[in-house]
Amino acid sequence: MKISILLPYKENYSKKYAGAVSIFINEINKESKLKHTTKIFGNTEFKNYLSKNYVNIPFKKKYFQSSSKIYVNNFIKLEKKRKSDIIEIHNRPLYLKYFLYFKNKIVFYFHNDPLTMAGSISVNDRIFILNTCHKIIFNSEWTKKRFFLGIENFYLNSEKIDVIYQSTSRKKINLSKKENIITFVGKLNKSKGYDLFGKAVLKILNEFSDWKAVVFGDELREQIIFDHDRLINMGYKSNNSVLKVYEKSSIAIACSRWEEPFGRSSLEASSRGCAVIISNKGGLPETITDGIILNKLTVNSIYKNIKNLIINKKKRINIQKNSYENFYLDNKFISEKIDNYRNSFFYNTNKNNKKLRILHVTNFNVRHNGRLFYNTGRRLNNGLLKLGHTVQTLSDRDTISQERKITDVYGSKSLNLKFLEIVGNFKPNLIILGHADAISNHTIQKIRNFYPSIRFSQWFLDKMDNKTWSTNRDRFLKKIQYLDCSFCTTHPSSLKNLKNKNIFFIPNPVDETFENLELYKKNYHKYDLFFALSHGVHRGTLKKGKTDNREIFLNKLLNSSNEIRFNIFGIKDNQPIWAENFKNELSKSKMALNLSQGEPLKFYSSDRISQLIGNGILTFVDRKTKLNKIFKKDEVVFYSNIKDLSKKIIKYKNSDILRNKIAKKGMIKYHKYMNSKLVAEFMINKSFDINHKKKFFWENK
Repeated sequence: MKISILLPYKENYSKKYAGAVSIFINEINKESKLKHTTKIFGNTEFKNYLSKNYVNIPFKKKYFQSSSKIYVNNFIKLEKKRKSDIIEIHNRPLYLKYFLYFKNKIVFYFHNDPLTMAGSISVNDRIFILNTCHKIIFNSEWTKKRFFLGIENFYLNSEKIDVIYQSTSRKKINLSKKENIITFVGKLNKSKGYDLFGKAVLKILNEFSDWKAVVFGDELREQIIFDHDRLINMGYKSNNSVLKVYEKSSIAIACSRWEEPFGRSSLEASSRGCAVIISNKGGLPETITDGIILNKLTVNSIYKNIKNLIINKKKRINIQKNSYENFYLDNKFISEKIDNYRNSFFYNTNKNNKKLRILHVTNFNVRHNGRLFYNTGRRLNNGLLKLGHTVQTLSDRDTISQERKITDVYGSKSLNLKFLEIVGNFKPNLIILGHADAISNHTIQKIRNFYPSIRFSQWFLDKMDNKTWSTNRDRFLKKIQYLDCSFCTTHPSSLKNLKNKNIFFIPNPVDETFENLELYKKNYHKYDLFFALSHGVHRGTLKKGKTDNREIFLNKLLNSSNEIRFNIFGIKDNQPIWAENFKNELSKSKMALNLSQGEPLKFYSSDRISQLIGNGILTFVDRKTKLNKIFKKDEVVFYSNIKDLSKKIIKYKNSDILRNKIAKKGMIKYHKYMNSKLVAEFMINKSFDINHKKKFFWENK
């Protein structure tokens, strides 16, 4: 893995006058496992570079061209030869426009307030950054919060977003050897609060003769001078020199007036066991675990808190001890975080997740008030929960029904926005779509861009082929290029000329909480054969003038024998039945017919089959479905034509023991091998390409 790091133009990556960004990158690179394949690119006039893997970009100023453009273009020339896998750009949002069409993984680091930097001030600027980068790193939660002002929540929790604090080295400190030193490090200007510190510390030095103050820093643009024989101004010194003084210091002050994005001086002071006093500005509170935070920043508040720490030695030592022991932002820890996100670009980190967050989007039929409660979506949902996963549901059709309005006639706009918001809040590992036609491909692609580790799959129950049922086939295939896996109850062999290999057959699952009648145990039956037809589950009632091959088949069956007592719904104005009414009517019959609309296809059946066999009633199935490869003849009764079916109905209606034996064996097999838990597990395994050794009953049939 090759990594190229691009510093801001004129960032001093040198031992002389190194900036905070340079110090951070150098220290992290030392600990990185990828340091040998990492190059750091910049441009500085100082030659004593911090590390050997630094490349000073050749630069020649040209008239009428910005320095930034020349600088970046020169880097790009070098990069075309190097061909890095990852390019990490630090603190110059304007550079990103030059990397718009790069195939490398582009990472951007914010070290300052995004709303003050050219290229990230406007919402559109920041949306551009979100769309362009594969990862955006903020140096504090405060910086991140500033970036997302005015931006929708979906982006906030994107996998592209991370907060990685700056860090420093870890060293063993003997707190008992601390000296009476008060330290200030930073630019000696009003923004850093140096004027406030100076006035406060002069009062302290005049009051406590055994204490002294040490100041590191300079400021050419603003002269603030304080004179005292125990106030020592060291000027600009190397980072190592500063750390050595922190090791001896008892108290450190970082009293910025401006909203400091992070604050390296308080971080380093904390790592060396100083009792730190900071202002409550920007990301400063995130730099320490223990210390004093000034909500009111004045000379007097600084003076009083320093004096309190001097007088109250026990309090001072306690803060020092906790500050040192609780410090965790060391270079090794942060380097591991950075290497982890680098590796995540090229390795699937979800494969080993045993428990997942799953977003299941399908029609849960809430608006039908229980009529369609027993549906496959709920069965699969039960299976996911039984596996121990956390499942968030979104009922797409219910949402569409509720959200229709003048500005969104079909409700699909509101559905997609709701979907994005749920993804942003819930951050699922897997999204499963069930007949969710209104979820747009654009929305799926947007999620894939911002949450690249999320896996997508779909399940589809409707009959599909290349002729009669081609409309369903087109619905199924519409999303397929955006998904990791697809599952259908039509065997994929019926869908000819499919190039996608990640299409898998699943049986209609059974669930013990739904299919729980055990009808083979029942002795009294009012009818011999049960069948229920409908013209679509969402209608609820029959459609006038509509007929299909099932009704023709049933009429011929009704006329085939006067020995059979039929209990048939959905024809001759006998309206369809649903939910508990369905189960009640089913229990009145000895046997049931499983008959799907259209010509038989391999393994295809409507989800009625799970309700019939799963409830322990002997079920008749057309042999042309080839389901005899899944069920044996002593588990389900197969018929070849109407005459054959009629004979077998008469045979089994009079053979109670044999009929119940077949019904029981069929039910046991269905519940054992094709239950909701197993089907859900199969879908997860395929979606994440895991557990290849485990074979499911219906595979390779």
